[in-house]
Parts: sequence; C-alpha cells; structure tokens
Amino acid sequence: MCSAHTPTTVGWLLRWGTDQLRAAGVEAPRLDAEVLLADVLGWTRAQLLAREELPMPPCREALYREHVARRARGEPVAYILGRREFYGREFTVNRHVLIPRPETELLVELALAHLAGRPGALAADIGTGSGAIAVTLAAECPDVRVIATDISADALDVARRNAVRHGVADRVQFRLGHLLAPLDVPVYVLCANLPYVGTDEAPLLPRDVIAYEPHTALFAGREGFTLIHELITSLTPDHVERGGTVLLEVGYGHGRRVAELASRRWPRATVRLHKDLAGHDRVVEIAGLWEEGPG
Repeated sequence: MCSAHTPTTVGWLLRWGTDQLRAAGVEAPRLDAEVLLADVLGWTRAQLLAREELPMPPCREALYREHVARRARGEPVAYILGRREFYGREFTVNRHVLIPRPETELLVELALAHLAGRPGALAADIGTGSGAIAVTLAAECPDVRVIATDISADALDVARRNAVRHGVADRVQFRLGHLLAPLDVPVYVLCANLPYVGTDEAPLLPRDVIAYEPHTALFAGREGFTLIHELITSLTPDHVERGGTVLLEVGYGHGRRVAELASRRWPRATVRLHKDLAGHDRVVEIAGLWEEGPG
C-alpha cells in the first residue's frame, strides 16, 4: 500500500526527471523522461502532456525515480521498460539480447518482398537474438515457416517468448548453435543480422551500448568482419534453395567489402547493395548462388 504524503504533480516530476537525465549527460533527456513516466503511469505520451497538473501517485513516483536513476547510470530505456518496438510490434528485450534497431527493418522489407506469393516457403534468421526478424517474417507472412538460430540459449528464451507473444510459435523453430550449423535443410530466404562492430571501435560506442548490451551480439573481431566472412565462406547448396536469396545486414563502411567477398565466392551470383534511410549501405543481397557453383 502507498504511504500517505502530499503528492507532487505529474508535470513537476517530469521536469525533475528531465533535469536529472540532462545532468547525467543523457542524449535526449526530455524524451526519455517522458517515455519512462508515461510507462509508469500506463499512459501515452500525449496523455502525459495533457495531464501534467494531476497529482502523482506516491507508489508510481517511487518507481519513476528508480527508472530515472537507472537511465542516469546509462541503462538503455528499452531494458528499463523490458520492451522495444520493431516493425510495428512490441518485442520483449533484456540484457541477453541486442536491442532491435530501426535500420534492420530494411532487411525485413527485402525478405518480405522475396517471400511474397510463396506460401509454404522456409526462411532462416541466423543470429536471431530477440527474434525480431524471425517473428516479424512469420507474423507478416502467415504461410511462411522460419528457422531461427543463435549461440545463446538465453537469447533463444527471449525469442521464444516473443514468438508466443505474437502468435507465431507454431511456425518458428528455435535452434541453438553457431551460424549455419543448426540449419539442416535449405531455405528460400536466409537472413542474418550478425555482430558487425569491431573491437577497435569499442571506445567510440555510446556508454549505454558498451556497458549494457551483450558484447557477443555486438563484436566480431577487430574490424567487425569475422562472422560475416565466416558465414559467406561456409555457405553451401545445403543451406539455400536454388533461386533463393541471402540478405546480410552490414555495418557502416562494410557494404562494398562484403559485396566483393560474395562476388569472389560466387562469381555468377547477383550481388546488390541496399542503402538505409541515412544513405548508408545496410544490406547486402546475394541471389542466384547456385547457377554456376561457388568460385
């Protein structure tokens, strides 16, 4: 039960939270303060801003102050709330999985375009993490089945919860293992958003990323190229159906290097670079891998 005391107003507490986060060097203090307070109250941000004069329930105030303290220490808002929106759906997240980024929605859009009109198609999501890609593909394509792999059992537990949450658990298989090792049948679309940050870049990362997000989901060697290189060089006809497509999300500055590696490995394949909304190479598409066999 809440203890009795003179409550502060919602608006006063919002300003207090903003000041605390600004003093801690948070990049968007007002936005984060609003998001955290709206969540504590069970309101939308619009409702929050329209109700600033209302008294703040003391029990809710204590929880909000705790959330602000966690954010001030650098913990990402998504981990504090336990969720993150991706492709119009909310996904459960915790410190066992990378927080889904908007840039990855481009990979999903490309995969959906290839899966359109192919009922019964099988897709794969390598390094699924929270399951955002795998679950979205299954949710958007009711006739598609997905195999989702990851090296982390804890990540797969989160992904399974998201599959149940969005009603696709019967069409997504979760398999523990490294890269393509768990994939025992060829798929029509193979997606991978693998770690692509170099350990040399670690000092440049925001503190909330380096301190809280799982390093196994962030880093792939000094240049961030190790896992993508391994996946491309280990692809065989056992992994992708004839006529199928591989879609790889890549880091800033990696697009041409990944595309060149794919072209050397599969000289007859069609390799395309797709840019994100910021104009950066974001997805490498490899189609027609088996027309002439690997180089």
